[in-house]
Amino acid sequence: MKTLNTLIILPFILLMGACDETKNVVDVAGSIHLTGEYSITEITETMIEPNTLTLSLSALDKSVRGHAGCNSFFGNYTIDLYALSFKEFAITEKYCDEPVMTVERAYLKALHQTGSYTLQDNILTLFSKVDRSLLLKARKNSKENN
Repeated sequence: MKTLNTLIILPFILLMGACDETKNVVDVAGSIHLTGEYSITEITETMIEPNTLTLSLSALDKSVRGHAGCNSFFGNYTIDLYALSFKEFAITEKYCDEPVMTVERAYLKALHQTGSYTLQDNILTLFSKVDRSLLLKARKNSKENN
């Protein structure tokens, strides 16, 4: 009887583990289109000088890193379809003169307020989780530039 129970329970356990792995693969596949390097072009409708602020996303480990003008940062993000949110960042602590620090604070604030996104024609647009207002736009760097 124990052998019969084991034969019934074992496939069930294996099946449940396989389902979890399948979910992980689907999650990564669903967010793989976000993977890449981005140059920030706009923060809350303020145009940004090209190649001064960067964002890098990796779907494999859901990590984010970037340069905010003066300081670098890294951390993780979560994604579920078009819902996107960033967790707390580790940030270097250099101080730069204004207006660099003002832009940096606006950039990091926009990332923390993110609730959803679109990616169309290599333009990543982040929207507020509160009212879906535009927070940030970034251009995905082409592979030739990486």
